[in-house]
Amino acid sequence: MILYFVFILILQPCMITKSHSKSIITTLPGYSGHLPFNLETSYVGIGDVQLFYYFVESTRNPEEDPLILHISGGPGCSGLLPLLGETGPLNINVDNLTLTLNPSSWTQMANMIYVDMPVGAGFSYAETEQGWISSDTILATQANEFIKKFLSEHPKFLRNPLYISGTSYAGIIVPKVTLELYEYEGDEHGDQPFNIQGYIVCSPLTNKFMDFNSRLEYAYRMALISNDIHKSAVDSCHGNYVDIDSANSVCAKSLQRYEECTSHINTNNILKPFCDANDPNLDCNTDTHKAINKWAKTEVVQQALKVREGTIENFEMINKTLHYAQGKNDTFGYSYDIFSSFSYHKKLLSKKCRALIFSGDHDFTFPYVGVEQWIASLNLQVEVPWKPFYVDDQVGGYETKYAQNQYSLTYATVKGEGHSVPLNSPRESLVLAQEFFASQTYSSDS
Repeated sequence: MILYFVFILILQPCMITKSHSKSIITTLPGYSGHLPFNLETSYVGIGDVQLFYYFVESTRNPEEDPLILHISGGPGCSGLLPLLGETGPLNINVDNLTLTLNPSSWTQMANMIYVDMPVGAGFSYAETEQGWISSDTILATQANEFIKKFLSEHPKFLRNPLYISGTSYAGIIVPKVTLELYEYEGDEHGDQPFNIQGYIVCSPLTNKFMDFNSRLEYAYRMALISNDIHKSAVDSCHGNYVDIDSANSVCAKSLQRYEECTSHINTNNILKPFCDANDPNLDCNTDTHKAINKWAKTEVVQQALKVREGTIENFEMINKTLHYAQGKNDTFGYSYDIFSSFSYHKKLLSKKCRALIFSGDHDFTFPYVGVEQWIASLNLQVEVPWKPFYVDDQVGGYETKYAQNQYSLTYATVKGEGHSVPLNSPRESLVLAQEFFASQTYSSDS
């Protein structure tokens, strides 16, 4: 019995270290010299899942600046993409894998947490077979638990204004996580509710029918289909351009012509060359995706990031088994069990909440048409009518602002941009975020 208690006393520090040890990263392979910002990596354990994160403190005023938990899209995309290619403090050179400072980093004004989630994304892993099984609902729950545990380990950020952000498929997850944080009233230990202030989604998937259904209207507006194709579909398909009714021959023919016109269009950006992702002989990943994937696979990088040895057999920037596609059925490892996040957006109208939504106007994946449709369904009062916003004295895109009681929503489109707005238009993304945060005066008593 005495030996047993001695064993437990020895084991406990090891268990705590595994769950909560934090590594301060001062150098990274590819970057010359010491990092001029505070980067921390570690794992947060949730049940039998270990979620790997990258935390970058604001270089302006970390004690007061917003704290943003960012959830990548996919699902199954690593947090390394936003860290090294979008809103993070570094950019990766696709030619030689060197790292340079990102002049459009959001860490100039916010504390950013990037997480490899769900398990199977990036360096996150499960300790049991059951732990590898996930879903939209599980992902949202784990994101909620993650921020609670993260703040319990970083109490100095507890009163910072908290935002949840995400891109693409994370549009299904982010509003649910945000709402649950608003409704959290503390636990049995007396922990106080968080200083949740709102959410940010870019190129969001919101409704798994509406967003894909809006593609036909978008194709018409962008002259990808003719007036007669559009008119025939509108007149005969009864508003459903996704679920083809073979008995409705006129509708079926109209949609067949629509498919002929758009099947070889790059959905991420209609102006870019088409790459058939279903062709196993083609690699349709962007140069940035490939570079990050190559960089992160190296042993020296994983050692520098303090990745636990032996936990990840083969790093993949995007886990294709988790990644969602139109009409994709549940897999053994992931269930796409939230069809729409609109109800969460709707419930957030009753909160003191601020939202920033933005899309590229050349995005055919989840077109701005569908985004505008669900925003219109919120029945908000227009506070600032549609107008351009400027970047370096040029029109960067257009925005409009809505408000109802203590809820406000800013919606913007980025001119000429596709699905990956922060990756390809970082300056425009930064300007939108700066304007969004500058419009609110924060207080520790918020």
